[in-house]
Amino acid sequence: MTTEQTEQTEQTEQTERAEEPAEVRAEVPPMPEAPPEVPDEVPVGVPVGAPVEHVAPVPPVRKDRRVLRAVLRWTAAVVVFAAVGTSAAYGVTRMERTDVPGLATETDGRWEYPTISRPPLPSGSPGPFAEVNTAGAHYADLRRLLLPAPEGAKADAALRGEDGWLPTKTFLAEYATKYERDTVGQLLTDYGLRHIAARGWTTPDGTRTRIYLLRFGTAAVADELVSTELISYNSPVHAARGAEAVEADAGFAEDAQVADVVRYAYVETKPYGPEQVRQAYLSAADTIAVVLQSRKGSAKAVPFQQTVTLQSQLLG
Repeated sequence: MTTEQTEQTEQTEQTERAEEPAEVRAEVPPMPEAPPEVPDEVPVGVPVGAPVEHVAPVPPVRKDRRVLRAVLRWTAAVVVFAAVGTSAAYGVTRMERTDVPGLATETDGRWEYPTISRPPLPSGSPGPFAEVNTAGAHYADLRRLLLPAPEGAKADAALRGEDGWLPTKTFLAEYATKYERDTVGQLLTDYGLRHIAARGWTTPDGTRTRIYLLRFGTAAVADELVSTELISYNSPVHAARGAEAVEADAGFAEDAQVADVVRYAYVETKPYGPEQVRQAYLSAADTIAVVLQSRKGSAKAVPFQQTVTLQSQLLG
């Protein structure tokens, strides 16, 4: 085909297309924008259907690990202190009254004594158990070595004596029979008794206490008298009034034994009369102490042991 023929053919096609009816083309309208997302929960006070501005969720607050550790430490400390406080309280309440001064606890039967202290020695004088004191003499005033009466007790005026020195016959009245009294009286003379100091009282529960301190020339004399003439293997040689049958009082605690003071303690056995008697002999250097307690029904062990121990400490 020649060039002219080609150009003629193109013109013919253009003329035909121009004569064709115009094709109706429907224009598709643009898609509306997607509505904004509505949160699941609508803020209070916003009407339903009103546009809600989308708010990004607030991320959870992360607690500082150091703060958490501090809280845990303090919580643990509070628990520990609470536990320690409870155990301390229990420990305190279980403790004995003499171990916690001033603590009010249920009484265990002990008497309340005033402050007790040994009297001062004369200047330059040794104690009764000092090595240089070969005679074992108590240089302190014997009358001041007597245990004072406990609180609430009524003093026994019959044991005051004259100027604090008791007649021998008043002491001998504690023995059961005339034979006992005469025998012990002769022994005191033979062993050279020098003085007797005494004190007695009655407590509100009816317990009568009598304490006698007998001083001799030397510790050797006093020890021989008590160990060979006044005390046998398991009982006193001479019966006290109202206590003919006795046995050793084994109720004393081990720590109640006072160093250098020898103790012989006895309790009346059943069946006994209207009252029970407890008695003790103490050998302390040149002095022998005789302690007696009696009470209608039965004589309680705790105040007797307390009294004997305190008197031993004054002589020790």
